[in-house]
Amino acid sequence: MSVDQLRLLASAIAGRTVDVLQADPGTRTWTDGSTIHLDESLEHGDAVVALAVQASLLAAGSLDPQIVGNLHRRPAVARRYLVVEGHRALAEQEPLLPPVVRRVVDRGLAGRSSSPAASVELARQRDPLVSPPDTFGELRVRSLLVAAERTRDTAASAGPTHAPSRQASELDALEEDDDGDEGIGDLLTSPVGGGGPIGKLFGRLLSPSRGRSGGGPPGADAATHVGGPRPGGSRRTSTASASTDTAPELFAAERGGTTYPEWDGFRHRYRAAWCTVLEDDPPRLDGAATPPLDDLGLERPLARLGIGLERCRRRRQGDDLDVDGVVEARVDARVGVPVDDAALYIEPLRRRRDLSVLVLLDVSGSAGERGTGGQSVHDLQRRVAGSMAAALHDLGDRVAVYAFNSRGRRAVQLLRVKAFDDHLDGAVGRRLGGLTPGAYTRLGAAIRHGTAIVEERAGTPRRLLVVLSDGFAYDHGYEGRYGEADARRALLEARRRGVGCLCLSVGTDVEPAELRRVFGTAAHATVPRVEQLRSVLAPLFREALRSAEAQHRSFQRTGRTKERLAIERRSDGSGGGDDPPLLPARR
Repeated sequence: MSVDQLRLLASAIAGRTVDVLQADPGTRTWTDGSTIHLDESLEHGDAVVALAVQASLLAAGSLDPQIVGNLHRRPAVARRYLVVEGHRALAEQEPLLPPVVRRVVDRGLAGRSSSPAASVELARQRDPLVSPPDTFGELRVRSLLVAAERTRDTAASAGPTHAPSRQASELDALEEDDDGDEGIGDLLTSPVGGGGPIGKLFGRLLSPSRGRSGGGPPGADAATHVGGPRPGGSRRTSTASASTDTAPELFAAERGGTTYPEWDGFRHRYRAAWCTVLEDDPPRLDGAATPPLDDLGLERPLARLGIGLERCRRRRQGDDLDVDGVVEARVDARVGVPVDDAALYIEPLRRRRDLSVLVLLDVSGSAGERGTGGQSVHDLQRRVAGSMAAALHDLGDRVAVYAFNSRGRRAVQLLRVKAFDDHLDGAVGRRLGGLTPGAYTRLGAAIRHGTAIVEERAGTPRRLLVVLSDGFAYDHGYEGRYGEADARRALLEARRRGVGCLCLSVGTDVEPAELRRVFGTAAHATVPRVEQLRSVLAPLFREALRSAEAQHRSFQRTGRTKERLAIERRSDGSGGGDDPPLLPARR
């Protein structure tokens, strides 16, 4: 068997992802809880048995820290425990074992124990037990305890974490693919925040671009937008909006929710507690088609993003000595065990995933129109959301998917397709497939609530908010320059909090200048065809993260300066001034 086949077998028996590495010949097979080190000198059948024993111990909970802690510094008890628990774990996993492994199970010995704790008690007794065969390998209790302690420390420092389904060695092999023939500059309409002259000319010839100019103050009774004919004959028209107090709101505010301010660009100030966001699960639709996940090949371009430094022990070079390794090597040398004198350092390597991404999907009525590729914009953006979530989840990043629309300022709805702590399973696909476009787009409130979710639930130092929308900010009392200014302000607030923002308009014919009025200086792009996303996504992710870091540092400096000025004004009696707050409060 190849190493990949052995890794697949071990993961199937253990019930979780397990890596397999070839150990030096003559070294007994052992595991640290995540990797099985297999004796390279074993014959094929013995290698399969040795691998199955260690994987079965992992599956049966035989190597949990509270269990193996009883075996620390007691090698004789550890060997007796391996004999009893090894056979018991094999018998428990017997339906998953190959025939060559089933033949070695001692069912009589396995029947003497009913749990790992019972096996520990049996190992402590003086009853005669045979020594474990060579194919059972050995228990390295110290390595198991050190690995468990490292995992607890990482979890305590990073908060809620997502168990990567890919190991570091696999992630290293996923390089960014730069040899594609289709680059950013080859597109008729550049997907990176702009449109070339040829693309603009074709856009004007094939269909009138949608207009977004609206007149009057926010909430005026006049119609604010009339779209031109779309491909396929559909036509976007506006709805004459009355005042926000009489607008139809189909979700009662009495349901609760979270209130957010809204930026009034005409008066250059916030409207306090103006919008109510209701977070809920999407409705279940029987027979809804499940969109394909991860069918765009986004994993490779995203593999090198969001990788943080991890202190790796037992390295041949590094910036610090591994004290535990030095002590253990000294002890091994005294008892005559071969020692690798060079692997005694701690080296920081970029292996730890430290990125969280929240995908915010626009499911307003405008997304139901036909896109540039013949499909609806909703279908294209839903496909991108599913593929992006699957790729990030497979890489080990924390990912969430929410959909949003609105029916007035008191009913901005966010639908949980996948929360950060949810598994990516069939239920997520069904919820994503059951989304239907409708209602309006109050972008600012949705972005503010998405930012709050990332801040409170992401649990990683690097955080990103991806907005999939056509950029048409429209609702009752929320149109034209007023809606665009609020959306820009919400994105600025997110970046000041250190949350990167990337806005993608997939399958639309939106002019770059129009997107720029809505998304401002946040990273944004028009992607006419979803197949082009693979070549531009990694640069856009990097730009969004860099922009957030720069805005966050600048905001911290500006905040401290304004705080000092406010203290000086209060001390000399000149008052606090009328400057708007840098970041609004939510309730």
